[in-house]
Amino acid sequence: MRIVYFTHSLRSCWNHGNAHFLRGVLRDLIARGHDVAAFEPAGNWSLENLIADAGQAGLEPFRAAYPELSSTPFDPDGPVDALVAEADLVIVHEWNDPALVARIGRLRSGGARFRLLFHDTHHRAVSDPAAIRAFDLSGYDGILAFGEALSEVYRRWGWRHRVWTWHEAADTRLFHPPADESSRDGLVWIGNWGDDERVAELEDFLLAPAAACGIPLDIYGVRYPPGARALLDRFGARYHGWAPNADAPAIFARHMATVHVPRRYYATILPGIPTIRVFEALACGIPLVSAPWSDSEGLFRPGQDYLVARTGEEMASVLRTIRDDPDLRAALVASGLETIRARHTCAHRVDELLDIVAMLDATPRRSAA
Repeated sequence: MRIVYFTHSLRSCWNHGNAHFLRGVLRDLIARGHDVAAFEPAGNWSLENLIADAGQAGLEPFRAAYPELSSTPFDPDGPVDALVAEADLVIVHEWNDPALVARIGRLRSGGARFRLLFHDTHHRAVSDPAAIRAFDLSGYDGILAFGEALSEVYRRWGWRHRVWTWHEAADTRLFHPPADESSRDGLVWIGNWGDDERVAELEDFLLAPAAACGIPLDIYGVRYPPGARALLDRFGARYHGWAPNADAPAIFARHMATVHVPRRYYATILPGIPTIRVFEALACGIPLVSAPWSDSEGLFRPGQDYLVARTGEEMASVLRTIRDDPDLRAALVASGLETIRARHTCAHRVDELLDIVAMLDATPRRSAA
């Protein structure tokens, strides 16, 4: 099958978590013999920021970790007919320009043979619904939403049986426990400061508990303004800046534990959607503790795959217990790995995607909502 994916960027993971999942999915599709092409807008925001931050060398970890993957830059204002020629399936990510999304949809509704899906991996459908409603999706066959709560939003908008919950997952070709365990020390958090969506939560469930326990804390990520950096300094956290996602397994392997601090929308009005770091951390075999977050879809086994802290004080207590109990650490690692390998690899998501395509192919083509 010829599969075309329009992404914001495949090459850059700078503040672009979807690249993590997309790389794993495309790699698995290629391994199964599918013909895969990825297109990203020339000069996209993530790639430009990566190069400004790390130079051209910032692209080397991607090239080294994913030699089978490549992405073709294109003019988002130009024609796209040639890009989807001979495609059987086209997927368009929501971090694309609405005009481009509409142009591809018109090709499909105008008689193009490919199936067309819109892939939403953000909270804008609830935090800024006008931005998502601005997309002309009338030519699309369906929606891939990265959580059931988000799928419900699209169902209310009229998509009904043409929206599928397609969770992110771990690329276990890259994200796995280290071959040789060495000494682990301290706590690590890999995440971006972003748009001040979880400032209080980061202080209450990460910075203050680590400091209270005297556990060294390493932080990796981007978009940390001066005020954020000052907050990290106040709690003694060591800030390392951007780290390529391909380096995350090695970073996890050096640390005793990590913490999940969901953005506010995923802890409140879009429950059940974990950051992709939860999948990746558990796949790497590092104990994880989560701030308050409802696993409403039963993706994991709270208390077994990871521990939950309801308050900052409880987080400090749990971190002390993990630090002092190697048997508990080993049990969490084994359980988390079991769940990832059984349910949450990119190979599982490719199986789901191919089932969706087969379902579409078995139904008459029709216009979307």
